[in-house]
Formats: sequence, structure tokens, C-alpha cells
Amino acid sequence: MQVAPARGYYSWQLNRLGRTTVDHFDKERRRFVGATALGVAIAHLGTAGTAAAYPVEAAPRAGHPQGATSFARTASVKAGVLEVGYAEDGPANGTPVILLHGWPYDIHSYVDVAPILAAKGYRVLVPYLRGYGSTRFLSPDTPRNGQQAALASDVVAFMDALKIDKAIVAGFDWGARTANIVAALWPERCKAMVSVSGYLIGSQALNEAPLPPKAELSWWYQFYFATDRGKAGYAKYTRDFARLIWEQASPKWRFDDATFQRSAQAFDNPDHVAISIDNYRWRLGLAHGERKYDALEAKLAKQPDITVPTITMEGDANGAPHPDPASYAKRFKGKYEHRLVPGGIGHNLPQEAPEAFAKAIVDVDRF
Repeated sequence: MQVAPARGYYSWQLNRLGRTTVDHFDKERRRFVGATALGVAIAHLGTAGTAAAYPVEAAPRAGHPQGATSFARTASVKAGVLEVGYAEDGPANGTPVILLHGWPYDIHSYVDVAPILAAKGYRVLVPYLRGYGSTRFLSPDTPRNGQQAALASDVVAFMDALKIDKAIVAGFDWGARTANIVAALWPERCKAMVSVSGYLIGSQALNEAPLPPKAELSWWYQFYFATDRGKAGYAKYTRDFARLIWEQASPKWRFDDATFQRSAQAFDNPDHVAISIDNYRWRLGLAHGERKYDALEAKLAKQPDITVPTITMEGDANGAPHPDPASYAKRFKGKYEHRLVPGGIGHNLPQEAPEAFAKAIVDVDRF
């Protein structure tokens, strides 16, 4: 889970809005209670035009008998320090779309999104992040580093390996942050972007300021992971831990056991625990990262603007820490739009509302 730049994000938002994200989430969840009317409310922000709204056809929810259970094909490719396992769908000559998952999820967050986009002619690529599924490090000597610049560099290496010059990038949670970084630092490689929960680029410096107790409580697992007990606990109870996060982050998502177990297999990756722990410790300054990423992190610490066409999204029942859209709209300097997805949609938006997510990809491509 965890989509915001940890504690630094909260300091920024609380100073700006004078309230906690938890309070904001409670208000928003009470406002949208129509779980049977799936639609998308679009709030145009930044450089976009007037507000509008339109219906979106209901799609099979994850775990529903009519939902997809697997991808059209899977493969792997050597890319940078990794052998990246990935799923693919659609024509080889279609516009590339790279879909990035979060923690603790996997590529099956997009199992219903991929065929929708493939049917529209897109080449859909869904890589396992480092530490997940069939993705493996090529060398046992490579640091099991989970810092944000490393994950973004993996995506660029993945594109290079597949000879993809430019792609639409999209994601949620870790995947949204990674997409943000690719769009900010390599805009020439990014045709457009869809980002759940908006602008998520952070830095260790931003994460130094303490937060009010309610905000800190939302990051309980981050502090747990900072301890040896937490590392051992996550290693021992990985699947139990992940299921708890799924339930907290998407309180209205009624996923079945088969849906969870399908994704949970990705956590059996031999580097999953090390990458997960390092990611959160890096945010708190407890892990130093690799020096080869210092220049990239220096750029990210300046909170760079994103200039590529962008649609940001949020579910109305997201139980994970996430920023208010008004707090990040100014970061997007190209054509920009924000969409709120009602109907009890939580943190794993692509899997909970695949039609809405796929439509955002198609629409941002038309920007």
C-alpha cells in the first residue's frame, strides 16, 4: 500500500489544507454511498476546461465469475539489473501502454484492464516490479534496493529492452509513484500518464517532519518495518499481512479468496521481503539507497513538475493514505484532468473499477 510520499507528504498537505487526510477521506466516503451506480465524476483541474460528468458501464469486479483470471501471454526480458517477468496483450504494433502495480499487489490488478485496452488496439505490458512474481535480479551481488529512483529506472530499462521509444504509463500506489517519476524525469519517453492518487514523488528530506498522531497512525506498517521485529514479522506472515492491507485499503471491495491467492503467489519472490522493507526504510532515511541514483533523487527532491498529458484518479472509498487532489493539481503543467470514481472504489482502483481505469487510458491518449 502507501501511495503518498510518506510523512513529508502529510506535512505539506496539512500545512496547505489544515486537516488530516483521514478526516478528508471520511467526509468523501460519506458523500459517495451509491455502490450500485458506477460512474465517473470528472473534476477538471489545472489547465483543463469546465467540469463534466458521464456514466461508465459497470464492469465485472475482481473475484466475480465473469472477470478475467489470466493474461493473454507472459514473457520475460533482461532489462538493466533484472530479468523482468511481464504479461502482454494486444497487437505488437499498437501504442504501448505500461501498467505498474503497487504494494502489496501484483500484475493481476490489471487482469481486467488489459483485455479492454487490447481490444482497442493497444499493446499492453504489465511488468512485475522488482521483488515480485517472476522478476529476478541477474546478480546475487546487486543491492536489493527499493528506493523510488531504482524502480523508475527499472521501467526505463524495460522499455529499452523491448525497444519501446515512448509509452503511456499508468499505475497506482508504488506504480503511480514510478509512473510519476518516469513522466517527470524522462518526458520524452512518456506519451501520457494515468496516476491513481495524483502526484506521489517524495524524498527523504520531505519525510523528516513529524505529523499529528492521526496521520502517523495511517503509516503504522512503515514504522513496524523500521524494526527487526517488523522485518521478521513480514517475512513470517507475508500473506496475512497483505490481506490485512487489502482489507484496510479497500474497505468496500469484496474480493474472494481465489482473487487474493492469485496475487499472493507474487510475494513468494525471494527478494520480496527485502525490497518491501528497504522501500519503507529508505523513506524514513534508515536505508541510504545506491549512490548511482543520487543525481536522480536530487532532481526528485525538488518536486519536479509533470508536463505530459495526465489524468489523475481516486476512488471514493480509498482507505490508504492519499493526498487531496487540490494539493497536487499545480504539479501538472500539461493538459490535465482529475476523475473521482464513486461506488465504493478503494485503493486498488484498476482491479476494482477496470472499465473506468481503461477509459482513462484511452481518453488521455486522445489529449
